[in-house]
This record gives sequence, structure tokens and C-alpha cells, in this order.
Amino acid sequence: MPPENPMALRGQFKALSNLPPFFRLIWQAHPGMAAGNALLRLASSAIPLAVLYIGKEIIDEVIRLIGAGGGDTSYLWLMVGLELGLAVFSDLNSRGITLLDSLLGDLVANRTSVDLIRHAAQLDLYQFEDPEFYDKMERARRQTTGRTVLMSQVLSQVQDIITVAILGAGLVAFSPWLILILVIAVIPSFLGESHFNQQTYSLSRSWTPERRELDYLRYIGASDQTAKEVKIFNLAGFIAERFAQLSDKYYRANRDIAVKRAGWGILLSALGTFAYYGAYVYIISQAIGGLITVGTLTFLAGSFNRMQGMLQGIMNRFSRIAEGALYLQDLFDFFKIQPAIVSPADSRPFPRKVKQGFTFENVSFRYPNSERWAIRNLSFHIAAGEKLALVGENGAGKTTLVKLLARLYEPTEGRILIDGADIREYSLKELRDNIGIIFQDYIRFQMKAGENIAIGHIESLEDMPIIEQAARKSLADTVVGQLPERYEQVLGKRFANGVELSGGQWQKIALARAYMRDAQLLILDEPTSALDARAEHEVFQRFAELIEGKSAVLISHRFSTVRMADRILFLENGQELEYGSHEELLARNGKYAELFHLQAKGYLD
Repeated sequence: MPPENPMALRGQFKALSNLPPFFRLIWQAHPGMAAGNALLRLASSAIPLAVLYIGKEIIDEVIRLIGAGGGDTSYLWLMVGLELGLAVFSDLNSRGITLLDSLLGDLVANRTSVDLIRHAAQLDLYQFEDPEFYDKMERARRQTTGRTVLMSQVLSQVQDIITVAILGAGLVAFSPWLILILVIAVIPSFLGESHFNQQTYSLSRSWTPERRELDYLRYIGASDQTAKEVKIFNLAGFIAERFAQLSDKYYRANRDIAVKRAGWGILLSALGTFAYYGAYVYIISQAIGGLITVGTLTFLAGSFNRMQGMLQGIMNRFSRIAEGALYLQDLFDFFKIQPAIVSPADSRPFPRKVKQGFTFENVSFRYPNSERWAIRNLSFHIAAGEKLALVGENGAGKTTLVKLLARLYEPTEGRILIDGADIREYSLKELRDNIGIIFQDYIRFQMKAGENIAIGHIESLEDMPIIEQAARKSLADTVVGQLPERYEQVLGKRFANGVELSGGQWQKIALARAYMRDAQLLILDEPTSALDARAEHEVFQRFAELIEGKSAVLISHRFSTVRMADRILFLENGQELEYGSHEELLARNGKYAELFHLQAKGYLD
């Protein structure tokens, strides 16, 4: 049995259940604007009937005056004046609605974007590494913009339904058959629109991964981050051709639906037109027979025409609203995703000063949907104030170990202790406030130099003495001193007047982040890998001096640097291969000693 299509008619009605929380979002964005918008639209819904009725009175009064050969025209000019007043009021009302729609739409989009950023920050790191989750997040991100359209559509729908109800009362009083003809005129078109909206939604949803690939190709094809590789490897043709093939495939799939939609739309629209003129002939015949006045003729014909257009719009808009509401489900589904790594309800306060240290007890970790163990049966201890170096080939599990220590991941087996208590018992925020990490793939934020440093402890963004002190410790002050606007200088070339830094200069800025917080454990995960051996050694030497009395984890491929650590943990395939001080590992004459002598020989040669 095929799965239920979410854009089938039943699915469309079900999608409307997303509208109440959407309207709560609108109300929360600005209650005053939301209430004002509703009142203006309520007033607008009565205007069409009033205009048609006044028009009927004007025509009947003109015909009466002509038949009477003149007379008192005060009623006629009163009606004309009222029609003018309604026209002016209608214009002002419409402009007010457009203004409030625009302002409210911007507020809703801004609020939704902020909520999405905050919610994404609460989710677990492993979730971001899952393609299915990333598709959900991408669909949710697309719903943060363009919500103005859906909001206007729903409010216009309510307004038009009220107007149709008012106009319909007049038609029913005259002839119920007109309502039946009206229904026959609009139902086929509505079903056709629903069918093609369903196909459009299905295509769009199924192409979420491909659209992400198109966005990625568009980015790498024209970006300052990829320009060097694109030029040196002559990748422009390859990227452009791949983009062209993928985008053309999507275009052809979308074109087929659009062509069929246009063809059926013409046919069903013609059916509605014939129905309207059938009703028009009926009304004219009633006027010729003297059963209604000419004014009533224009009132009924106008009412029927207006109702047909509005009902057609309501039916067609229903499909678009249902489609928008269904897309809205992507946003609400994303907000329902909850992190697995959270602080316990009765979290233990983090020690003001760690005394016993950090302990791994038979810790193993395996990434979700993976059979391979990234870390296996690791047990070791980092005493308070001790410097531990992690050594091993790429993929040995060094960075994974660091992420477990910062509780970015949870151990699959075993546990991690801080002063004898399980790391999961501590407040997550307090834990991370007491651990400072600079990763190898640190981000070069296209922001001011001071902001780039303050990212290490964003709560101190306005505290320039702390920022300047962190810069001095990492030697980033020598970089900032050369910038035209010093700490106010925007870094990177993405924005106007930005200044690009060299790799070494960026690393000093990134290292300053580690000194921003008064953390009890500092971790350097190969952030100096682009420096030469001497420069890296000097950075680590300075680092060791500046964090005297604190615990630290150092990761480096250079054995001349890690030898300054108190102890060294050599990892291989996520398991402990060797563990001890530099001298102890050399004396053991194992793999560490072999690689150390091999690397030292390379420098001598």
C-alpha cells in the first residue's frame, strides 16, 4: 500500500493544524500590530457589499429621475458621496493592511530566525553530523523567510470568506440556484490546483538533498574561501558543469508539472467562465421580464462575479495555504528535536578548584550508525595541574577523546569522572565554562578583531582589558597592533574594509580565545599545525608557562613539542598503545621512541 501523500486533500486539511501555533507566533511577535491587522481586514470584508449596494441605488435613482423627467437629486448625490467615501476608506484600509503585513512579516521572520539559532545551539554535535538531520534543519531554515506570504494568505482567506458569506446571503435570498452554479464553477478548478500543489510539494521535498548540493556548488564556485583551489586546479568547468546538470534535471522535473498545470488550468478556468455567463443570462432574463430592477441586475451580476472570483481565489489559496502550512511543519518538527546531552535536574556544581583531576574509566565511543569503535576501553587520569599530550596518527581518536571530555559526545560505554563524580552529574554550562578548547579547524569569523578574540568567552565581549590581556598572552597583540583600526578592525574580505590575515596571524587570534576564560582545563587540538616546528614549540612553551597550576591537554604531531608535557598518551585505532612521560616512553623503546627518533632525524637531515 503506497504511503499517504501529505499534499492529498486529507493531508491538506491536516496541515491546517499548523496554523494555530503559527498565529501564536504572529501574536507574540507584536500583539498590537496583529490586532490592528485583524480589525482592518474585518472592515475591508464589508466594503464590497456596501459598494455594490450603493452602486445599485445610484443606477435605480438615475433611472427613476430620467423616467420622472427630473426631480430632487439630493439622494443621488448622497449615494455618490458615500461611494466616494468608501473608495477613499478602502484605499487607506488596503495600504494599512499592506503596511502591517510587511512589518509583522519581518518581525515573525526575525523572531523565527533567532529561535532557530538558539534551538540549534542546544542540540547535540552528533546530530549535525547526520545528513537526515541536516535536511530537516535546511527545510526549517527555509521557513524562517517568506512567512509574510503565508500570513497574508491566511488573513486574506479569512477576510474573503467573510465577504463571500455577506454577498452569498443576498444571492440566496434572490435565487439559491445561483449558489449551485457558483459551486459548479469553482470546484473543478480547486481540485486541479490541489492536485498540482501536491505534485509540486512532493518534488520540492524529495529534492532537499539535491538543493543543498546546488547551494554548495554555488558557494564553492564563487567564494573567497575556495578561489585558490578553483583557479589552481582549474575546477570552474567541472563545478559549473555539475551545477548545470543537476539544476537542469530539477528544471525539467519542475517544467513538466508547470506545463500540465497551465494546460489543465486553462480548461478548468474556461468551465468557470461559462458557468458565470450562464448565471449572467439568467439574471438578465429576470430583468427583461420586469422581475428585478436594472440596479438589482447590476447588484446581482456584480455580486455573482465578485463571489466567483473570491471563491476561486479562496479555493486556490486554500491549496497554497495548506502547502505553506505543510512546509511550516518542517519548522515545528525541527523545534521538537531535543538534545540527548543535557544537564541533570539536580546538577552538581562544578568544583571551584579541581583537586583530584579528570579520570577516564573504560571509556568506549562509537559514532551513531557506525560499527567501528572510535575509542575503545580507554582508562587514564589527568591530575590537577598536569599537562597531558595526546599523540597518534590521524583517525586515532585524539579529537574524539577531547570532545568526550567537553561532553560534546557521551561515552557509549564507561564513564568520565571529575573529582570522583561522573561528568554527567555536573551542570553542562558550568562544565564547558571550565574547559577551554581551541580546535585545529577553528573558525575564522568575519567579525572585528576584538570580537574574534572575545568568542572564547562571549560574556566578556565588552570587557576590553580581558580581551587585550588574552591578546598579549597569545601574542595576538602584535597582530592587532598592525591593523588600521586595531580591535575594531573587521577581519576577512567578506565585508567592506575587511583585512585578511595570514595563517599564522589567524592562529594567534584563535589562541587568544583560549585565554579569554578562566578555565581549569585547557585543550589545544593542533591549532598551530600551520606553524613551523620552532614557532609551534615557542607557542606551546608560552602556553605551558601561562597556565601554570592548571590542567591541560596538548595535541600535536611534533614530538619535540609534546615532550614538554608531564605525561603522553599514545593512541592507535582509538586504544591506548603507550602511556607515560617522554623519558619513560623513550626508555621503553616502543613505537613512540621509533617515531620520535624518525622525526628528529628528519629535522637533522
